[in-house]
Amino acid sequence: MISTRGAHDVAERAAREHYGKLLAYLASRCGDVHAAEDALADAFAAAIECWPASGVPRAPAAWLLVAARNRLFDDGRKRQRTERVRERLSAAGRTAERELERDGVLEDERLAMLFTCAHPAIAADVRAPLMMQVVLGLDAARIASAFLIRPEAMSQRLVRAKRKIADAGIPLRVPDVADMPARLDAVLAAIYAAFADAWHDPAASDPRTRGLAAETLWLGRMVVEACPEEPEAMGLLALMLHADARKDARRDAAGAYVPLDEQDVARWNAAQIDEAEALLRRAAGARRIGRFQLEAAIQSAHTARRRRGSADWRAIVALSRARWSWKPGSDLAKSRLVEARAAAGPCASCSARRSASARRSRSLTTRLSIPHSNAWAASSVRLVNSSSAARRCPTTRGR
Repeated sequence: MISTRGAHDVAERAAREHYGKLLAYLASRCGDVHAAEDALADAFAAAIECWPASGVPRAPAAWLLVAARNRLFDDGRKRQRTERVRERLSAAGRTAERELERDGVLEDERLAMLFTCAHPAIAADVRAPLMMQVVLGLDAARIASAFLIRPEAMSQRLVRAKRKIADAGIPLRVPDVADMPARLDAVLAAIYAAFADAWHDPAASDPRTRGLAAETLWLGRMVVEACPEEPEAMGLLALMLHADARKDARRDAAGAYVPLDEQDVARWNAAQIDEAEALLRRAAGARRIGRFQLEAAIQSAHTARRRRGSADWRAIVALSRARWSWKPGSDLAKSRLVEARAAAGPCASCSARRSASARRSRSLTTRLSIPHSNAWAASSVRLVNSSSAARRCPTTRGR
């Protein structure tokens, strides 16, 4: 026996650990994201009602999957869903139940779901929010806050997008290699937005984002594996790894925020930093610079403090200017000023002012991130400049 509160806690943990995987698995079998969502919500509600009396099953995810499958099956009868779909759901449920009971592993369809949400038939402005909800389990209100949109408007957009997937018969699968680049930007943007949401809660005190950083890192690795020649996919994963490597050093014993340049480098995760550096070296070989590579590079330049006691400010300034020329923005403008002042070296008359400015603008230097050699920075700047020139002079393209 278990209390209602205990059943709720177990269901909440199952939601954090399995929601995206269960939803993607169900939706890929029934072809209807909205119906799969409703069925899974009913399954969680049934769990909270049933488990106090019957006890928590040995494999909660398997129980939830079967309950959601049964709901879809019943709903399919009411809607006269085709016999082929019902058979597929029934077989998928039996297979998944065996897999989860045996070793707790379920075939993961989340990558397919990510690329489905980025399908050209879905409105561009809702692709990233849709991924954040159906793959990562964030609610509409939280997504709306991230995109500065009213929750009601965001909910309506998400409902329309899910209906579009079902009505247009968009297949829930990983696209062919030739179709991936057209969808990749939206996939990377969604993963980064979700990671940023988790990044603001390093202690994982908010149950809604607990485990979210690990989920986004996993998805980032899956995208790199699926798109091994795409440097921006590597750049995003490197950026997230650099940021996540510092999570234990971002707060002191009292829970107060510790600025990047005052963090104890011994508390940084060396393995994650090394993985990020290797990814950036691979990305650099493609010679196709982009936003995530540049932002990861700036973070990389900050890690020079592990070896020589100070960040590589010359590289940071060069890379920040390159990032600015790539996509101007007010935050980046402020960052360039702060970083240029820091790179200028100590000055008795302005050190206090510089410190205050740096503290106000650190949010950028802790978010930005490619590798910290001046040669790499110069190369990045040249690549950005040549790309900018090509955009200004269309006749040079294709030469």
